[in-house]
Amino acid sequence: MSDLVYRSVMRDIKGKILENEYPGMKLPDERSLSEMYQVSRSSIKRALDVLVQQGIIFKKRGSGTFINPLYLKNRAMFRYEGSNLGITDSFQFDGKKQSIKLLNYRAIPAPEEIQQDLFLEANEYVYKIERLRLIDDQPFMIETGYIPIKILPTLSPEILENSIFNYLETEKGKTVTRSYLTLTVSPSNAVDQKLLNLTPNEPVGIMEGVFFLDDGTPFEVSNMRIHHQYMRFNTFVSLGKD
Repeated sequence: MSDLVYRSVMRDIKGKILENEYPGMKLPDERSLSEMYQVSRSSIKRALDVLVQQGIIFKKRGSGTFINPLYLKNRAMFRYEGSNLGITDSFQFDGKKQSIKLLNYRAIPAPEEIQQDLFLEANEYVYKIERLRLIDDQPFMIETGYIPIKILPTLSPEILENSIFNYLETEKGKTVTRSYLTLTVSPSNAVDQKLLNLTPNEPVGIMEGVFFLDDGTPFEVSNMRIHHQYMRFNTFVSLGKD
């Protein structure tokens, strides 16, 4: 129940930020928010902490909590729909339609490297999920992800053809709030060329990393191979708690 409370508060605060309901770009203090929403101070603190992690607000010691002006200027750098970190939301597509084509998914024993990344035991299983992301029906990303079955015991094609992170939040009450990503560039291989409509001499961008739930649990290991024309990635980096 406490998870649902803080998420509800967090979504409402985001909505008020977008409606410019906070004078001077400053949020009320935690006590005032607690009284306003009729919830505990701990729920307010948790909601604000997640918004800080996302870079939407920041706390200035001795002065209060403020809206990050970069969020209002360039929301493509931040995750707005829901409260998690979505990869395609970090790319700018100028209003073009995004879609997902499920290529394959199956349950497999977690490979050794995946066990280490997701802190799994040798006998645990993961879903291996292969998807193709498109913009206006043009492919731009091949995505291969590994998700522990114990976190999401049942996944269907309908779920996988949409945002897994949004499903995780709305249906399971869990939120992805952090990631560790490595970005590189590589020559395209035969699969890249076929699925992304590349010529043999065109490269791909590669993003590899681990996504974490807000309680610190590793949720997914992902490998993303991106058409070079779309390799313009925006992110927000926090260099401290305050």
